[in-house]
Amino acid sequence: MKIEKIETFFVSRYLVVRITTDDGTQGVGESCYWSYPKAAEQTIHGFADALIGMDPADIEHIWHYVWRYNSAFRGNSIGGAVSAIDMALWDIKGKRLQAPVWDLLGGKVRQRVRAIAQGISGESADAAVRDAKKAKEAGFTALKFTPMPKNWAELRYTKLIGNAVDLVAAVREEVGWDFDIGIEIHRNMQPSEAIAFCEEVASLRPYFIEDPIVPDSVLAMSEVASKMRLPLAVGERNMGVWEFREYAQLTNCAFFKPDIAVAGGITGVRKIATIAEAHHVKICPHNFQGPIATAACIALATSCLAWDVQESVDEHLSPRRDMVDEIMKLENGWYMPSERPGLGVEFNEAAVAMHPFDPAQVPPPIRDDGSVALR
Repeated sequence: MKIEKIETFFVSRYLVVRITTDDGTQGVGESCYWSYPKAAEQTIHGFADALIGMDPADIEHIWHYVWRYNSAFRGNSIGGAVSAIDMALWDIKGKRLQAPVWDLLGGKVRQRVRAIAQGISGESADAAVRDAKKAKEAGFTALKFTPMPKNWAELRYTKLIGNAVDLVAAVREEVGWDFDIGIEIHRNMQPSEAIAFCEEVASLRPYFIEDPIVPDSVLAMSEVASKMRLPLAVGERNMGVWEFREYAQLTNCAFFKPDIAVAGGITGVRKIATIAEAHHVKICPHNFQGPIATAACIALATSCLAWDVQESVDEHLSPRRDMVDEIMKLENGWYMPSERPGLGVEFNEAAVAMHPFDPAQVPPPIRDDGSVALR
């Protein structure tokens, strides 16, 4: 079997890659370099000529080959491209062997995967409570939200921290204590602010504090982590085993947040999960893209002991629902592994015309003095 064709498609801002072999077998993958998906697309096409003619069964070899292609440059356009290609190759292998990807990875270590709800509003306590109540009623046992309004950059120190603590307190009162609350600061605080916030919110027992500061430096994150008394979650912008090794050793984090569609695909995140297991770190992957990436996550979650909770998005809604023939089954807050060969989903090419390319436009917030809010 040889790789014969590599194609890319946009469904809204979701970048899909499809690899076809010389016997007609097709596999699909997804990239999550969502801010600059065109860059990831061009990187995929830059790899294509080199990959045509290779044996798609040699996944580990191909992973290293493209990772080190053109002198081992780094960056998320490369990570996003490698990830999408890798998923598609695993999909092909599963279809060729008529087995789910999780079976090829060693079989099941769990029968179902706990989901953590997202989409909880941080605009007001009433809105957060309303959304948290819906999540609990839907069967979720965990949620994650950013307890800050959209105008967070305009808030003074006392208001920023006080408002965030009040929102978490309101959600805790609504869901009770037999429920996990993950707090994503979303890189919206300076180190001193994040440390002060963690001190005040600790009594509400958050499950983790995610990205308290911008991930510009592992050392800077480690300095914040050393002053926190709460579990730290990091890594959604990172790629490769090497960056996660530094997080494990320098930050003493409790959770890794690799995005399977940018951190290296199934092959890359499986390596990251091994590092996590060796350091007693849990995996709660970043996941807000499309259903192909979710399917890849569930395959790994089913077979990797370090996996803890799986971020959940509304895949029953368009455009995500239109991308595939069947989304991962979510029942009462738990994902059920697919028994279908490969990733368990088939790409719906008609979705490309249904949802034209829609690039992200997310400029940074501006402070009242006119400077960029580099929080």
